[in-house]
Amino acid sequence: MTATVRPFAAADKEACLSLFDSNVPRYFHSSERADFAGFLDKPDGAYFVIEQDGDICGCGGFVKEARGQARFTWGMVDNARHGSGLGRMLAEYRLQAIEASGDFEEAELFTTPQVAPFFAKFGFKTVGVETDGFAPGMDKVQMVCPLVSAASERP
Repeated sequence: MTATVRPFAAADKEACLSLFDSNVPRYFHSSERADFAGFLDKPDGAYFVIEQDGDICGCGGFVKEARGQARFTWGMVDNARHGSGLGRMLAEYRLQAIEASGDFEEAELFTTPQVAPFFAKFGFKTVGVETDGFAPGMDKVQMVCPLVSAASERP
């Protein structure tokens, strides 16, 4: 069961929306679905999917922000495959792509408090928390990772 990462294609939209749905309400709020669908119609930056045995089982990307840092965008793995290493694969792939571009000194992401410890394993540090930032009862955690030290801090 080899998983591969490839660029997102418009034909992947429904599969990515299914990934989103599999993660509601634990990791995403249902009110965010329309924003994600709009993003998939015209993704900003680089966006990828993970394919395993012909199924799209993960997606995520990054975009260049106004301050010049890379920001992770809409990352997720099929809820039924959490714990399989696909999330790690996606995070590492995005960090490697960001580092390989040579355009960034820092990566940034926004996540929930329950997912923040996962990203801390890759060198991300919490720099802010917005109560109800994603939706009522779903706080938004801002995390950054300086790319120079990110590679040495990853397990």
